[in-house]
Amino acid sequence: MTPLLKTTALTVDYDQDRRMLQARGAISILVQPALNKINQRLAEEKPALVREGDIVASTWLPPIPSGPFKRLVLSEAKIAIGRFVPQTVSIEVTRECGCNCDHCLIKDGEGELETEEIFRVVDEALDLGASIITFTEGDPLLREDIFELISHVDSERAVVNIFTPGLEMTPEKAKKLKDAGLYNVLIGIYSKDPDVHDEIRGVPGAHEKAVDAIKMALDAGLLVTMSVHVNGESVSEIIDLYDFAKELGVHEFSIWEGIPKSPEECLTQIDRETILRFYRTVNRTPGGPRVFASTYFEGQMLGCMAGRRWIHVGVDGGVRPCPYICDVVGNVRERSLKEIWKEIRRSGDFETFRSDCPAQNQHLAL
Repeated sequence: MTPLLKTTALTVDYDQDRRMLQARGAISILVQPALNKINQRLAEEKPALVREGDIVASTWLPPIPSGPFKRLVLSEAKIAIGRFVPQTVSIEVTRECGCNCDHCLIKDGEGELETEEIFRVVDEALDLGASIITFTEGDPLLREDIFELISHVDSERAVVNIFTPGLEMTPEKAKKLKDAGLYNVLIGIYSKDPDVHDEIRGVPGAHEKAVDAIKMALDAGLLVTMSVHVNGESVSEIIDLYDFAKELGVHEFSIWEGIPKSPEECLTQIDRETILRFYRTVNRTPGGPRVFASTYFEGQMLGCMAGRRWIHVGVDGGVRPCPYICDVVGNVRERSLKEIWKEIRRSGDFETFRSDCPAQNQHLAL
């Protein structure tokens, strides 16, 4: 057993051979239930990557062991006594994007946060206990300071992810992302059929560029996740998409429940059972990428993370409990992230564990 975390009240040991975490000490009872969930995943599911010094259970979690993972464990102790921590903080860094997606919600606005403003938001997020920082919207690779933003995140406190459609990736940028300390790059591919993907992106050749971006990122030594948002009309495509992800050699295939624009796009209970069955089958089968599914992670395992373990900062500084909930609680240009987080928690809207997504019905009502 290797000591992963040691304080006067809590010690967490990690047995790398057995892939098991064990808590000891006065407050071990608070964190062991969370560790048991992770242990179960490590025992039953293949990891995204095993390296010499650590294991990446999922690209959505810090590696074990690491400084960010220690912080994740400590935040679970706080959550166990009702003091919820925004473990994940996502930040929209630009409106600029080479795509023309119909589902984009920010392309028609104006302005974005300045470098120093994002630095401050990151610092405040880390002080709140965040262990995962995600830069997103529209295409972070179009910000000249994206490498500075990544480097600004203290690697002993949090890992950094970015979402990109992949249009702007070059081998040079991939190397600079790696050198800046990027943990994981997420590239969305909506269909194995290039024509379908290009139609969704609104740009001819978007599929080819996304595939090339994945290859460049892998060549640079980055963790790479291929992601897709599914609705009731596209669940049947996840097998083909997974096979494509396997062919490309990514580390994880990430399935997110899409936000429906019509009742026909809503996921049914049968759809969700199909996703969960696929998730379990693939992750118990050796070889190929691991599968992440929000249907499981934010459904059965942790429940909806909005306002509980997640907070989202919009491109104009408006803060929401997650990227999908429309209601803005405050703006980081006017108030600190800590104050806004406290207001979200005081609202009482995010106290109950729920396995469904509250944003699903909210968007249908708009």
